[in-house]
Amino acid sequence: MEFTVSKPRMLAELNLLQGIIERKSTIPILSNVLIETAGASQISLVATDLDVSMQCQCSADIASAGAVVLQAKKLFDIVRSLPDSEIVFTKEDGDWVKINCGASRFRMVGHAKEHYPSIPQSDKSGIEIKTNTLHSMISRTIYAITQEESRYALNGALLLVSGQSIKLITTDGHRLAMAECEAEVSSEDVKVIVPRKALSELLKLTAASGEDDKVDFSKDENHLFFKVGARSLVSRTLAGQFPNYEIVIPKANDKTVRLGLDKITQAIKRAALMADERSHGVKLDFENGAIEITSQTADLGEAHETVPIEYTGEKVTVKFNAMYVLDFLNVVDTEEVLLELKNEQTPVLFRPAEGSKYQYKYVVMPMRL
Repeated sequence: MEFTVSKPRMLAELNLLQGIIERKSTIPILSNVLIETAGASQISLVATDLDVSMQCQCSADIASAGAVVLQAKKLFDIVRSLPDSEIVFTKEDGDWVKINCGASRFRMVGHAKEHYPSIPQSDKSGIEIKTNTLHSMISRTIYAITQEESRYALNGALLLVSGQSIKLITTDGHRLAMAECEAEVSSEDVKVIVPRKALSELLKLTAASGEDDKVDFSKDENHLFFKVGARSLVSRTLAGQFPNYEIVIPKANDKTVRLGLDKITQAIKRAALMADERSHGVKLDFENGAIEITSQTADLGEAHETVPIEYTGEKVTVKFNAMYVLDFLNVVDTEEVLLELKNEQTPVLFRPAEGSKYQYKYVVMPMRL
């Protein structure tokens, strides 16, 4: 096997694959990347941890066909260190690989392709979703996925596709995020749980794509397939029962407060500086014409912020984890947000004000006062 490839092109693909590579895997081969010639003008690069796999294509000048498996992190470090020039890869007898670029010379120990796990392939036509749409939906929900590995079904996002809409829902038991967009999807309905790692890698893939590009999504009984241009992502589905998210979204909250995004974000950030480091609790007092935002820590001190608002209802006091609220405020695409509440004990609904491109709801359980 011998091929010549541009350093910037190969570096971009190797960089994307780094998120898949298992650093401390008990299966050594999974710390490697499979490089294989694909036709007369491309190479294929594959990484997998057996749950999530990614395959990238990179244009190259192929002198002779073949395949080799190389240590992924070391290969990435080598390519990153080389000058911006053409790199020549040559496989020698015994699976050794020479890497030449200008005055630089490297030799790496390789492995045979037969030692590398095979990657599932899709044979079905898929659903097309705009890359910028999927990227925005993931960024608005991924932060609410639970960090507890024991809550297996909550370690991903519920993806619902119907003839009229696409929804992505996440929850960690303390909060729930739901992003929805309208879409004409000419296929059967879909209901699957997408693992967190797959969502994280999809964020990178969709961020690296053009505005008009689309994601081709399909599935079989055990796997999800996402194709973005010349790059493909394959993930196992998560088993288990996702909670009934519809009963979590409050429908009887009778008080609505309109807040300027920048003002409330900065006020909560400042108040959070004096919040308890474990709970991150900040208290919000809603009363006529203003919100009083306060926080305190016994051995540090306290913070007070006043934000003018148009509110004339009865006084309501709620306490939140400041990080939960900031997660929402950091991804909203409108200049104002709406907060719907009832009392100090019921879940609070956050959503963008008019003008958002997405139907976006975020529910937070208040902390005990």
